[in-house]
Amino acid sequence: MTVPLWAWAAFGAVVIIMLTIDLLAHRGAHIIKFREAAIWSAVWVGLSLVFAGVIWATMGGESAVEFTTAWLLEKSLSVDNLFVFALIFGYFQVPREYQHRVLFYGVIGALVFRGIFLAAGVAIVSQFTAVLFVFGAILIYSAIKLLKDNDEAMDPGKSFAVRLLRKVVPVSDEYHGTKFFFKEAGKRIATPLLAVVVAIEAADLVFAVDSVPAVLAVSDNTFIIYSSNAFAILGLRALYFLLAGMLKKFHHLGKGLAFILAFIGVKLFLQAGHKVISNSIPEIPSLVSLAVIIIALTVSIVASLRNPLPEEDIAEDEDAELAEIADGGTAHDGSVTAGSVAVGSVTAGSVAAGSVTAGSVVAGSAGARSTAGSTGDGSTPAMLTKPAAGDGQSSTASSDTGSTN
Repeated sequence: MTVPLWAWAAFGAVVIIMLTIDLLAHRGAHIIKFREAAIWSAVWVGLSLVFAGVIWATMGGESAVEFTTAWLLEKSLSVDNLFVFALIFGYFQVPREYQHRVLFYGVIGALVFRGIFLAAGVAIVSQFTAVLFVFGAILIYSAIKLLKDNDEAMDPGKSFAVRLLRKVVPVSDEYHGTKFFFKEAGKRIATPLLAVVVAIEAADLVFAVDSVPAVLAVSDNTFIIYSSNAFAILGLRALYFLLAGMLKKFHHLGKGLAFILAFIGVKLFLQAGHKVISNSIPEIPSLVSLAVIIIALTVSIVASLRNPLPEEDIAEDEDAELAEIADGGTAHDGSVTAGSVAVGSVTAGSVAAGSVTAGSVVAGSAGARSTAGSTGDGSTPAMLTKPAAGDGQSSTASSDTGSTN
């Protein structure tokens, strides 16, 4: 189906307008609290559903179902991102009032890179349909890794992207408000905030490894798959602040996400078989896929809430985290001074994201979707070597807190 130019223009205008409104609404550095996050989450969900309605009216019901399915699929897989965000923010001790700014630029980068990957994916599939078998295998493999929960270590500070940044530009060990750069003795120096944005972008590139094949199982229409991904990504920041502190309650969510990945992998196998081998091989309709995703998410969330982790297990996890922190440096009531960080791996359902405050570290596990391309030994981040200020935040040498470059 050929999508008219006006549809792309309208979609682009909506994204730009909403990003501008979001930026103006959060132009001052402040902590995003539950009520504000809930309002913005409702706005993004409502806008996505309205957009689905517009697609229904202009492109037909099937396209609207494909958009909704792809949006919900990406939204559910993006939950895994939240655990990695928690780990990265804790590792770099990002003050809570700066976290929205980091995610804002992270979202812009994700929109650009995801667009490139999706366009490339559509082009490859259109020329080599058999590659869908490979994509299906990737999703099955990701599902198995997510289920195994092998607690692989992830060290954000040692990821290739962050190490490359340190080689390109000197990186300070202190935050300077919301600045990404500052000048010292005539030399341009990056702040840790830039390293955090780079780490977030690198994590999204890893997530794209299974997100892109998954959405290609729903539709081969570039407009449908990119717009659905864009709306899911745009709402990710609000979702993070909304669920901060509650992620550990959804300890069965990882199983639900693994099931969804496996299901979409099977859908890709059937789809590839139908196109490459024989038309007699059935395909799974998008409406069925939508129903399966909704049911899987609902069951995993309800199961988590009805069967919460025992308090003693949570206490043991927290004691283990504090022990890791103590091994890396000095801990005070669960907080971490610069120079002492506990890094583990992050899997869905095994991280206490609510304690991501300046000076505190969330060390849990890292999911199968977040470990590629990074290695970790639990060492102290090279950038954070000075003691933190008394309030748990890194001291700043600038009075321009809140200003930008």
